[in-house]
Parts: sequence; C-alpha cells; structure tokens
Amino acid sequence: MLIAQRPIGKPLAGRWEFPGGKLAAGESAEAALQRELREELGVELREWRWLLDLPADYGDRRITLHCFVVTAFDGQPQSLDGQALLWVPLDELGQHDILEADLPFIAALQRLGGRAR
Repeated sequence: MLIAQRPIGKPLAGRWEFPGGKLAAGESAEAALQRELREELGVELREWRWLLDLPADYGDRRITLHCFVVTAFDGQPQSLDGQALLWVPLDELGQHDILEADLPFIAALQRLGGRAR
C-alpha cells in the first residue's frame, strides 16, 4: 500500500494517510481520484474500484471520505506535493502513525486480503 506523510505546514503534519484529496465543486469521487493522484503522484490511473465511503467529523466540518483500490496505473508515483511516500505491506500499516479517519480503510483492505497495489 502506498501512504503519504503530511508535509510540514499542513494540519496534522508528520502523520501518514492514503494519497488523495478534496473533490472540486461538481466533481465526482472517481474524477477527483484521477485528478488528485495525477497532481500529487504524477500517475495516470488505468484500473480502480470503489471500496467504501465513510463519514468523518472534524469538529468544525463533516465530510465523506471515499476509498478506492487502485489496481493499475501508468507512471512511477513521485512526490509532487512535498509529501514523503512509502510503500508498506498491508499487514504493517498499523506500525505507522496513520490518521484516524483512514483506519477503517485499513480494516476493509485487510478483509480484501491485500489484493491491491
């Protein structure tokens, strides 16, 4: 699994999360996934599938997090947004300081048996 470390100067800096970002106005979750991974990692997605959506409450705002499993992409992921990147085996994700909002995604991925890139 690829995780990204939030850079200094951003909220929750130093913590790890799955790459992705916010939906633009009127943008679908799938379009945002493609755009965000192109902008953050420089990759073009070829295959992905939806895994689950989760509500998240940050006190000052409520959002919905969308989780997709990317199974094929073109290019080599690189840090285009100033974040550290790390490939981690699924069973070792718990050893990293993952954002609480992403923890349910780890459990869902483990139920899948790690059939994700």
